[in-house]
Amino acid sequence: MEASKINWILAIACLFAGIGLGALGYHLLNSSAASLQKLRKRLAERDRELAALREGVDEHLDEVSRLVAALQRDGEALASHLAQDARRLGGKGAPRAGLEPAAAPVTAPEADEALPTPRDYADGTGGTLSEDFGLKSDENTRAPQPPRY
Repeated sequence: MEASKINWILAIACLFAGIGLGALGYHLLNSSAASLQKLRKRLAERDRELAALREGVDEHLDEVSRLVAALQRDGEALASHLAQDARRLGGKGAPRAGLEPAAAPVTAPEADEALPTPRDYADGTGGTLSEDFGLKSDENTRAPQPPRY
C-alpha cells in the first residue's frame, strides 16, 4: 500500500509540475505576443505619420511650383513693361539693348567664334610681369652706371 500511495503522490506532483511548466510557458509566449502587438501598433502609427509627412511635402512642392510660375510671370510682365517704357521714352521706337523681354535663353558663343586664350603673361617687354614695371623709364633720370671691366 505504501507503494501505491507513493505512485499517487508522484502522479499528483508531476501533474502540478506540468501545470506549472505549462503556465510558465504560456506566460512567456503570451508576453512576446503582447510585445509583438505593441510593435505592430507602433509600426501602424509610424506609417500614418509617414503618409501625413509625404502628403505635406507634396503640398509644399505644389505651392512652391505655383509661386515660381507666378514669379516668372511677374518677371516677364516687368520686362515687357520696361521695354514698353523704354520704347516710349526712347523716341525712336527701339529699346536699348537688354530691355527687350527675353524671348530665348542666353546661349554660349558659337563654336566658330574664336575666343582669345587667357594668358598669364603680358604682351611685349613692358608688361606687368616685367622687372621694371612701374619704374620711371626716363633715360635722363637714371644714374650713370660705371663701366664694367
